[in-house]
Amino acid sequence: MTRDDGNQDDNPLGSFLRSRRERIDAASAGVVDNSRRRVKGLRREELALLAGVSPSYYTRIEQGRDRHPSREILEALAKVLRLDDTERRYLWSLVAPALASAGRQGTGPVRPGVLVLLQRWADLPAFVVGPGRDVLAATALATRLNPAWSTGRNLIEFTFLDPRAREVFPDWQDIALQAVAGLRTTAAARPGELDGLVADMRERSETFRALWDSHQVYDRVTGEKRLAVDGVGESGVLTLDFETFALAGPEGHVLYVYFACPGSTDDAALRGLAEEERGR
Repeated sequence: MTRDDGNQDDNPLGSFLRSRRERIDAASAGVVDNSRRRVKGLRREELALLAGVSPSYYTRIEQGRDRHPSREILEALAKVLRLDDTERRYLWSLVAPALASAGRQGTGPVRPGVLVLLQRWADLPAFVVGPGRDVLAATALATRLNPAWSTGRNLIEFTFLDPRAREVFPDWQDIALQAVAGLRTTAAARPGELDGLVADMRERSETFRALWDSHQVYDRVTGEKRLAVDGVGESGVLTLDFETFALAGPEGHVLYVYFACPGSTDDAALRGLAEEERGR
């Protein structure tokens, strides 16, 4: 994957470690330094010593000269770098992608049974996406709420390349960050599969490129999202909760289901929109 500045992102492990090292406050990590620091976060040798690793060996890891450190070393580094569970899984996947990708056989069509369920869930915005965030199937209500949730669209491309995205998502900046961080997590679990999408988006969107190079990782399975929807109350904004369900099988499909808090104005608005769709 070639960057615009001529460098190659051929050392994701080193890039990730460096990005996390730079965000750690040296003083809070217990480093005593009375000199004027010219670098952000921890120095390489400081991280190495805190993790119980020789500075020269850690340098080899970060520079990509040793790409297979032991689990014990990774755990020691993760502790000093204060990685959360998602970041720890991502770190391990960078070192042992074969384990993360075991049993993968690529994407495939949505199973007939899942399509039947979507047909019966007409009152809910629900859709299925593949690893590359292509929408493979969706309820009519999902498409009504958000043009990105339409069969055949790609959520990443919509978020960064379609001007409607900033209108649909009042919290677009948060959505964009989460989208890229989530894609990076998936890419690590399915090595090589998403390289084409990532390379294409890096060329087409400066914002995507900057977020991708920040090495954030994210694995959100539930949460809340605000959507600007035509014909919804005075504010025109729906606040919906969502749950995700990883569909068993090698395809890597994920089912998203959105819903409103029962009895809320958002719930009433969602029911009204569902009724409109049934009447079409």
